[in-house]
Amino acid sequence: MRVYKAGVVGTGFVGRIHIETIRRLGNVTVEAVADITSARETAEEMNVPYYFTDYREMLDTAGLDMIHICTPNNTHFEIAMYALEHGVNVLCEKPMTATVEEAEKLAAKAGESRLIAALNYHNRFYPMNHHLRSVIRSGELGDIFSITGTYTQDWLLNSTDYSWRLNVEDSGKTRAVADIGSHWMDLVEFVSGQKISAVCADFTIIHPVRKRPKKQVLAFSTDQFSQEDYEDIIVKTEDSASILFRFDNGAKGSAFFSQVIAGKSVAIDYLIGGYKKSAEWRSAACNELVIGRKDSFCEHSEKGPVTVHPDSRPLVAYPIGHLEGFPDAFKQCFRQVYDSIDNPNAPRDYADMQDGLHEMILCERIFTSNQKQQWVPIE
Repeated sequence: MRVYKAGVVGTGFVGRIHIETIRRLGNVTVEAVADITSARETAEEMNVPYYFTDYREMLDTAGLDMIHICTPNNTHFEIAMYALEHGVNVLCEKPMTATVEEAEKLAAKAGESRLIAALNYHNRFYPMNHHLRSVIRSGELGDIFSITGTYTQDWLLNSTDYSWRLNVEDSGKTRAVADIGSHWMDLVEFVSGQKISAVCADFTIIHPVRKRPKKQVLAFSTDQFSQEDYEDIIVKTEDSASILFRFDNGAKGSAFFSQVIAGKSVAIDYLIGGYKKSAEWRSAACNELVIGRKDSFCEHSEKGPVTVHPDSRPLVAYPIGHLEGFPDAFKQCFRQVYDSIDNPNAPRDYADMQDGLHEMILCERIFTSNQKQQWVPIE
């Protein structure tokens, strides 16, 4: 079996998850990390052979097969473009870029390069989500007429909670929509097989002014500082978004995305209504799927090698009753990405740059809808 060499750019919360997940694959080594501020510290702590402060130097000298991009949104374009120009496959965190224009250029380059260029929309790889996709394709639910749900968090509830994602310059025009809403939209489109065709959005900012620590803070940090360690910043990105959807088959839907709902550290859910049955999934019980019936009992299915569709069995690593969650969804996504480098016939259920471009367009149209307070089509 070929052993691939990976490099990780960005060593914050998600970057460290990538390092740990890559090592679980068995045939991929973490060869190097790159970060402006903490490359050496991370390399020493996580036993990575090489470290760089400049991702270009890493790409030029480390002999990598794949680069994992785990940096702020406004850097994704330049890093991914440089990697593709230098013959290195790309696995990028979402959202794909900071603007639609950047996404268009990157998607075009990915198509020309014939390299693997993937987005880590890992929620596709929870076995029960992947299983439901096959169930819907088989017609068991009947025609889909309703898709609703939420993605809520609480890590930015307080006015002293801070992240670079709050800044338009780093994150882009939208925050809750791009950061977590894009996950939900990609997931329900993947599972249902329906594309969003129009949106109507309304944003909320609960803290127009926030306190930014003068010290560096990692995502989801619970660090506490004294009053003089903060400075005021104006917030221009949304804390919450309420959105109505139309889908290309005529289905209607709605979703609520928020990073300020107390008690919801990470809560993703959807309910899909069909003319025969419904289907419900929640991240809090990610190994379970509920199929709803009107005139009989509801079916509660648990993840297991014999309980999922044959196409989903490769995503099940452990027997029924043995839970698989967030890091396992990452692992299954990464496995497919690496398997497809040398095998054109390998399954490719992961999101590619065209999917990433689509999500960027959705975020742009949702932003426009909120500004105009009206329905906006997805062209």
